[in-house]
Amino acid sequence: MTAVLTRRPGLARIRSAGSPLHLCCLGFVVLVVAGALLAGVVAPHDPNAVDLGNALAGPSADHPLGVDEAGRDTLSHLLTGARASLLGPLGVIAFSTVVGVLVGMAAAWRGGWLDSVLSRSTELVFAFPGMLLAILIISIYGEGLLAPVIALAIAYLPYVSRLTRSLVLAERQRPYVSAYRVQGHSGLQICLRHILPNVAPVVLAQSAINFGYALMDLAGLSFLGLGIPALTPDWGRMVFDGQTAIQRGYPLSAILPCVLIMLTVVAFNVVGERWADRVARRDQ
Repeated sequence: MTAVLTRRPGLARIRSAGSPLHLCCLGFVVLVVAGALLAGVVAPHDPNAVDLGNALAGPSADHPLGVDEAGRDTLSHLLTGARASLLGPLGVIAFSTVVGVLVGMAAAWRGGWLDSVLSRSTELVFAFPGMLLAILIISIYGEGLLAPVIALAIAYLPYVSRLTRSLVLAERQRPYVSAYRVQGHSGLQICLRHILPNVAPVVLAQSAINFGYALMDLAGLSFLGLGIPALTPDWGRMVFDGQTAIQRGYPLSAILPCVLIMLTVVAFNVVGERWADRVARRDQ
């Protein structure tokens, strides 16, 4: 009985080792996050400072990555744009993960009609394209980061809830759950104190992967001119603003944010998949 009740939480079973690719991607994620947090300190110029006389100038000592068609420093724009580019996906993942875990856990633990209602509801949301929902909400509430974040969070919620439901159903069959029931623990206590720590690593791994997809979706909305206000630095908006520069033969201000978006999405996917793989090996 003692061995069952001292089952180690899932988070404690994960070690920090990884392949070179995983470590490189993890380092890149840390670098991007640090750049976003320290943008106000390390950015060499005001990202919105306009200098039309210096428009589309190439790299120089004062502007290492050149300037865009409005004369704004590309490096400063990239660093400051990382804030909105990462904050939006963070909001999507935070909301969808918290609500999705609660919905999936409730459906798996209670079962019956509640499971049917919650499962069918999430399936309906799952069938509705997230980008279309975001465009619909933006058309109603106007530009801003909040509307697309809420829309995409709703669209991503079924991925988390279905994963959580399957994990909790498997955990319910383990002996330690029966032992806690015999001792008189409530279902809420068992779920939050014992089941949740064991399913959290897999859910967080999926959330890391979803973060990359959310970043790509929000960047796509910004590229379409939706969501992010025009004067707010954002990688997707930079690609949108750089279209004219590409046509004039100065693609750097548009290519660099594209590369950052691609590398960040890949990095979060690799980190999430590596984490999920290590959790699966621990549970075998």
